[in-house]
Amino acid sequence: MEKKYFVHESSYVDEPCEIGEGTKIWHFSHVMQNSVIGKQCNLGQNVVISPGVQLGDGVKIQNNVSVYTGVICEDGVFLGPSCVFTNVINPRAFVERKHEYRQTLLKKGASVGANATIICGVTIGEYALVGAGAVVTKDVPAYAIVTGAPARLKGYICYCGEKMSFEGDNAQCEYCGKTYTKDENEVVREAQQK
Repeated sequence: MEKKYFVHESSYVDEPCEIGEGTKIWHFSHVMQNSVIGKQCNLGQNVVISPGVQLGDGVKIQNNVSVYTGVICEDGVFLGPSCVFTNVINPRAFVERKHEYRQTLLKKGASVGANATIICGVTIGEYALVGAGAVVTKDVPAYAIVTGAPARLKGYICYCGEKMSFEGDNAQCEYCGKTYTKDENEVVREAQQK
């Protein structure tokens, strides 16, 4: 049976795993057993997908990223070059803690900048943007922009990737026209707009 995805000859794909149609796995990458990779994903050079990782459709992973067991990326997630995940809070070389792995969830459309670090057990909300070099230690709300170490809320970003400003509890993206409402730190895109 012909594979409907591409794997560069220098990469390894362990069995069993699931890889969706149109996905591309580039140089020196390793996809480990029991991982699930959606359709139309792009895994750059030197990417490691650990056992049990789940990637939705259209996920883009740039070079030098290791996605460890416990990480789930929903559809359309972007992982920038050399960003880092963890899966144990208190690692020791001499103490096995595989039973303590914590789930990290990146919701639909979230983006993580280059060299950012995501501490295990957090959820990054839909379409949120983690700035380059940020250290995420707690949940990130939907549409939030977080930067720094530790990462702190710096503003909000539209579905289309443009920064937006709220006037009171409302915002409209100057680029694409989508509108949003905010209740404290929770931002919601108006339902009629897709």
